[in-house]
Amino acid sequence: MDKYVTGAVIRRLREKKKITQEELAEMIHVSSKAVSKWETGHGLPDISLLEPLAQALDISVIELLSGEDISNMNRASNMAKSRFYVCPVCGNVIVASGEAVVSCCGIKLPPLEPEEADEEHVIHRKIIEDEYFVSTDHPMTKDHYISFLAAVSDFGVQLVKLYPEGSAEARFKIDRVKRIYAYCNRHGLYLIP
Repeated sequence: MDKYVTGAVIRRLREKKKITQEELAEMIHVSSKAVSKWETGHGLPDISLLEPLAQALDISVIELLSGEDISNMNRASNMAKSRFYVCPVCGNVIVASGEAVVSCCGIKLPPLEPEEADEEHVIHRKIIEDEYFVSTDHPMTKDHYISFLAAVSDFGVQLVKLYPEGSAEARFKIDRVKRIYAYCNRHGLYLIP
């Protein structure tokens, strides 16, 4: 593990919750002197205390270790605000309805930031009856391919996983689709106009 919780993070999160060192110590069954040592950089919490410490500070252990407290502001779960995460180790695709702390294969995953499609990533979209037929001439080799196509509406995400040496096409029900995305394993997420 190359990161561990720092005293500055503990202090910032404790102060954000408006609790004293004594109150935090009581919540996790340690002395206030221990909390003071952590916050001043003269000690670190034992690994067995990470889960209770995270619970007391109302964040996940991953957030505690990363020093970031992420709040999903999409309380209504508007799916049009969905975020995509892809694990670089196993290729797992994870969709969240807003900001989240996501990890896979021991790695904290950043949300993918979509870019406008460029000349190397031309994606075609045409309407066939009540569906979008989405396709591309993008290479589909083992090293460079479109990993997934996704259509996001305000009530859900339609995702089609694609594989190297397969065809790069998918069909999506048109009903209330707001955005269509393509993910290239080398160049990232693209928004299809």
